[in-house]
Amino acid sequence: MFASIGRTWSIVKICWAILQKDRELVVFPVFSGISAILIILMWSGLASGLGALDRLLGESELTNADYVFLLILYFIVSFVIMFFNSALVGAAMIRIRGGNPTVKDGLGIAMSRISTIAGWAIISASVGLVLRILSNASRRSDNVIGQIAVAIGAAAWTYTTFFVIPVLVVENVGPIESIKRSKSLLRQTWGEQVTANFGFGIMGIFAFLVAMLPAIVFAQVSPALGLVLAVLGGISAALIVATMDGIFKAALYEYAAEDLVADGFETSLLRDSYKASH
Repeated sequence: MFASIGRTWSIVKICWAILQKDRELVVFPVFSGISAILIILMWSGLASGLGALDRLLGESELTNADYVFLLILYFIVSFVIMFFNSALVGAAMIRIRGGNPTVKDGLGIAMSRISTIAGWAIISASVGLVLRILSNASRRSDNVIGQIAVAIGAAAWTYTTFFVIPVLVVENVGPIESIKRSKSLLRQTWGEQVTANFGFGIMGIFAFLVAMLPAIVFAQVSPALGLVLAVLGGISAALIVATMDGIFKAALYEYAAEDLVADGFETSLLRDSYKASH
């Protein structure tokens, strides 16, 4: 347990150091988040006018048109998020390989892969919608086994596609080949099941709690100011953690695909972030 915590902290410090060299990398999660929010708001307005939003939030059955409308949302949001994630990974890869990336560099890399990103977004959106349908069906029928099976399937999909974005960015292959390549990289390096020893999720919670401290203090003087600080602090924490996660994913890909250790990382640190299952 303590070894895992120490490894997590070491990885976070290295990613933080890289982020300090290229603070503009945070721009990509910012663009991604703002774009996704605007798209969801516009979609919600249209869905509300068509009655789809009421059915989605209520207990009534969704129509076939609702599912198509939902798939469109999944695709657009997935595409936007993946586009900016690709830009982040591309810029991070330049830094990892000794360069000095700019926001323009990252966006240029993503633009050069835009058709492939769109293909991957279609696959991801379709899988996401199917999992949602199965999850809703299991929940409404109180099928606990079905809910567990869907959760396992979702986790397996997440692990299998872990390296898809770095593969798309670096190797410039199609989405299907990227999925196969991602699966191969995991298998040949650390096994089929990923174990999140580095704990960016835990660090995200920690960063959020730290960001809330000023909000709690100022809320004693002005609740409105406290709320503003809480929102800004929470968003800042999420953006920083998302950026460091992208940096680390790029470094992991470099190690898994090229057997090269990015500047600042140690071989054992990367290798031990995943453990092969036996």
